[in-house]
Amino acid sequence: MTCAQTSAQTCAQRHGRPVAAGRSTLRWSAAACLAFAWLASPASAETRPRYEDGAAGTFLPFLNAPARGEEAERSPRLGLSFGGEARPVLMDTGSTGIVVSASRIPDVDSLPARPGRLTYTSSGRIMIGRWVTVPVTLWGRDEARVTTRPIPVLAVDRIDCTEQARDCTPEEAPAHVAMMGVGFGREGDAQSQSTPDTNPLLNLDPGGRRLHRGYVVTKEGVHVGLTPANTRGEFRFVKLDPHPDIAGDWLGVPACIAVDAGPSACGRGLVDTGVTGMFLTMPREAVAGSLEDGRPALSPGSRVAIRFPQASGADAPAAASYAFAVGDDGSALAPSRVVLNTRRPQTFVNTGLHLLNGFDVLYDADGGFYAFRQRPAP
Repeated sequence: MTCAQTSAQTCAQRHGRPVAAGRSTLRWSAAACLAFAWLASPASAETRPRYEDGAAGTFLPFLNAPARGEEAERSPRLGLSFGGEARPVLMDTGSTGIVVSASRIPDVDSLPARPGRLTYTSSGRIMIGRWVTVPVTLWGRDEARVTTRPIPVLAVDRIDCTEQARDCTPEEAPAHVAMMGVGFGREGDAQSQSTPDTNPLLNLDPGGRRLHRGYVVTKEGVHVGLTPANTRGEFRFVKLDPHPDIAGDWLGVPACIAVDAGPSACGRGLVDTGVTGMFLTMPREAVAGSLEDGRPALSPGSRVAIRFPQASGADAPAAASYAFAVGDDGSALAPSRVVLNTRRPQTFVNTGLHLLNGFDVLYDADGGFYAFRQRPAP
């Protein structure tokens, strides 16, 4: 049995790590076990992409980055400006496109526009307004910044709610909307208008520089533009499948999930910085022995193991894997909660934010790759 299949405490004992009852020590042990599972996994079988083309990159430290040695517990934020004062915006890898209150965009009524809407399925909020075309500037700490070419931005005039919304209140002329989606392959999840041309991190103004479109997300900040420097280290790459309907976009990362002794189910995964919980869709037969009193929810203590193969299919070598117990606040990678859906046929996992406590993640929009780099134990 590997470390990914045992508790953090048992695994730490087996491999000579100190174990104490305190939260910080247990979290350290979980990171050490993650490292063991990583080193024990099969070597990469794919060819690593090369980023030695002289491309430029910029590091944007998050405005709310955790202090050194601390864990990511809050969704990351950057500054967003439309030519005036920069204001905070949440950086969301679970959606695509900048979505802000119309009142935040100067002279919004004079900008080129078309009707627009975007639905956040995790909350049930439907953002309704117009896509306006405007350049934007993104700011990190220490005056770090990048500017886009003119891109579509959803100026929100109204919020509606889906029938089964988890967290939504209808509102006219909302003044508080501020979300920057930088994900990919999200069009099929009620975001049909959220195509790559709306992603600010993929549409920078080159300013005479060579840019390899993509980014590396860490818990401290985001590297915009892929370079030899920001892609160094033990990244393990997943070759993505091209989107069948959207030119230049890619489908989600292959993922396989097993709960307790149930069969493994494979589908796709999403590392979503916009939420702290996990959204898990699996066949009912794969979780039947782990349901809480017959309800569509996993029992506390249920063991969830997630594996990201380097290509579609359960037999491909793993690019990354980890496991946690439902309700375990001693694991840095455990989500704040697990929302289970057994009604849909396609297996899917939205890991939530906490995966960044164990891995940095890379998205290569030009080459069609996703990658994981294990973070060192604190």
